[in-house]
Amino acid sequence: MTALLAIDQGTTSTRAIVFDARGTKRGVAQRELPQSYPRAPAGAAGGAAQVRVEHDARRIWSDTVAVVKGALKQSRTSAAKVAAIGITNQRETTIVWERATGKPIHPAIVWQDRRTADFCASHASAAVEEMIGARTGLLLDPYFSATKIRWLLDHVRGARERAERGELAFGTVDSWLLWNLTGGKVHATDASNAARTMLYDIRAQRWDDELLRLFGVPRAMLPQVMDCAAEFGVTDRKLFGAEIPIRGMAGDQQAATFGQACFAPGMIKSTYGTGCFVVLNTGEQFVRSKHR
Repeated sequence: MTALLAIDQGTTSTRAIVFDARGTKRGVAQRELPQSYPRAPAGAAGGAAQVRVEHDARRIWSDTVAVVKGALKQSRTSAAKVAAIGITNQRETTIVWERATGKPIHPAIVWQDRRTADFCASHASAAVEEMIGARTGLLLDPYFSATKIRWLLDHVRGARERAERGELAFGTVDSWLLWNLTGGKVHATDASNAARTMLYDIRAQRWDDELLRLFGVPRAMLPQVMDCAAEFGVTDRKLFGAEIPIRGMAGDQQAATFGQACFAPGMIKSTYGTGCFVVLNTGEQFVRSKHR
């Protein structure tokens, strides 16, 4: 049987599903992902009202390996029979790790985390918000990855200097999984995840130098940006017994929009999960909201 394998790494669980060539589900495995809500240290900006949410990036990786093996076993499918892997993931969650060892320098900062609210407030101006909106389509907000990266570089001892020397890598969860699946050979992301970092110019389709300066993020730590459907490399043979091509990655809300076949401009998808999200297909035109 030729099969497809989907990895769904979400905010509260990690799941893998094996589909046969007809699209029928043949095997599934899932693990709950623990949430961590650390207190802000005494005297930290924002005080007791500051909301912090973290994940153990190593747990995300180990759970991913476990559920892939579980889904393959349940479906009675060997890795050699899997034509491709697709990855969908919680968006904006920020991980920084050592290129040499693959070790995260800090727990993952989750998209819900608000520890950088004061930074956003202090840098908010009409000119800055207009520049961010015109290039990314986003608002200046802690939700997105840019200020989370800055926080890590400013608060983990020696991180900024190491990042500037190219010793550290940044990624959202898709990029973290891809790095590990390929044995550290591929550091890449897709456009749907890059577009949620607040560092990516979605019209020029490139990391933006002015945004990198604004948020203090060294270009050397950023992944290559590829299309959602692309050749992302192959899994390390030691993981599952055979190399499996990785040929798709998309942030979870965009993936849900694809999955519900919202292919025509004007079609809209509402997703209910850890949060509630609405994604609208605007076609090939860049459309900015007039209502923030």
